[in-house]
Amino acid sequence: MLSLAELEKRGTAYLQEHPEAIRTAVEAIEPEQLATLIYTSGTTGRPKGVRLVHDCWSYQGVAQEVSGLLDPDDVQFLWLPLSHVFGNALISGQVRTGHVIAVDGRVDRIITNLPVVRPTVMASAPRVFEKVYNGIAARARAEGGAKYKIFLWAAKVARDHARTGQESLVATGSRRVPLGLAVRHALADRLVYGKIRAAFGGALRGSASGSAALAPDIAYFFAGAGVPVLEGYGLTETSAACTVNPSEDYRVGTVGRPLPGTEVRIAEDGEVLLRGPGVMRGYHNLPEKTAEVLEDDGWFRTGDIGELDQEGFLRITDRKKDLFKTSGGKYVAPTEIEGRFKAACPFVSNILVIGDGRNYCTALIALDESAIMPWAAAHGLGGRDYAEVVSSPEAHALIDGFVRRVNGDLQRWQTIKKFALLPRDLDVEHGELTPSLKVKRPVVEREYAEVVEALYEGAREA
Repeated sequence: MLSLAELEKRGTAYLQEHPEAIRTAVEAIEPEQLATLIYTSGTTGRPKGVRLVHDCWSYQGVAQEVSGLLDPDDVQFLWLPLSHVFGNALISGQVRTGHVIAVDGRVDRIITNLPVVRPTVMASAPRVFEKVYNGIAARARAEGGAKYKIFLWAAKVARDHARTGQESLVATGSRRVPLGLAVRHALADRLVYGKIRAAFGGALRGSASGSAALAPDIAYFFAGAGVPVLEGYGLTETSAACTVNPSEDYRVGTVGRPLPGTEVRIAEDGEVLLRGPGVMRGYHNLPEKTAEVLEDDGWFRTGDIGELDQEGFLRITDRKKDLFKTSGGKYVAPTEIEGRFKAACPFVSNILVIGDGRNYCTALIALDESAIMPWAAAHGLGGRDYAEVVSSPEAHALIDGFVRRVNGDLQRWQTIKKFALLPRDLDVEHGELTPSLKVKRPVVEREYAEVVEALYEGAREA
């Protein structure tokens, strides 16, 4: 096998003999020529090779610039894997605009890198924002007393300010809030929000979030703190982003409007359909699978359930394949419940709601080690490791309180009747998360099948 140094040496020699080689190769590329073969994450089945041509990536770069997501003066921090469609789309945008981009794929270094890079834009997965929020809340709780009370007050003000501003935007076309709320927000900004913005580097004008839904309460919190999270939507089959929230007109709870050149419509059964230059040209060597999702007129069936409002903003309500029906005949959208729990519980890392064909809903819950361990030390559990803490009656009682709180706002058939705390967090290494930190439900349910069955032992109709 040739070393990189030897390859560089040979390449340099070849270019000296053939100075037009690169230009000739580039000019020979056709728009419909296969550029990338990316396999789906396999969260709901066997991975399929997605055929993305050069025109898909060219479109991504142009759409990101034209929509105002990127400009040449931006500094972007990229941690997403470049083998993933999201990372490829971001590279396409950088090639188009030429802005500065800092790359470091170490997930555990994200928080450390942000103040160093000082990005103006960043794309991420919801789990990163959830982890940052949980970390802020945990530190405030550890400090206790007045500081914790100030944080809770400031968090509420941030949500109220963002939510009220958005309601005003929808009703009047501009973000306005009552004078009293504006005064409280200005005070909270001096006491709390400035520190949050500094943690992101102090220059962030917006952060795109994709791959999964972000809990609205967490999105409102960051928006109110001056770190707007612009949720977008896309799939491997659409070369990543196909809708995104505009930076000045974002709507929490939606995934924004279609990028220029992309069309969105809702099928009779609620499924989201997409058409545009970014849509794949089919699954590799799987014509039958391609025919199942790609219509002759170019419309792609996403497998997601959604709604379009009058202004063209798309809201994803659930994965069509994730919706399940209890044995009582009631449909449940698990991601909605999971999102509510993540917003309510600052100790959660991942949660999986289960109940397909069952009498009632249960949940597998993994806790955030950086949040639960300080709590454990302060509640008589110091010296125990993570697995011992999460298996303790004290930890179960703590999480049970949050489960009851969330259940109070759900329909009876949606409520979590029982739950189990997992002995470790879900991760990419064990195949439970995709590279963009999306949960692979079948893998987790299969791995913890005995735990799930134990939650239904002796079950009665509920």
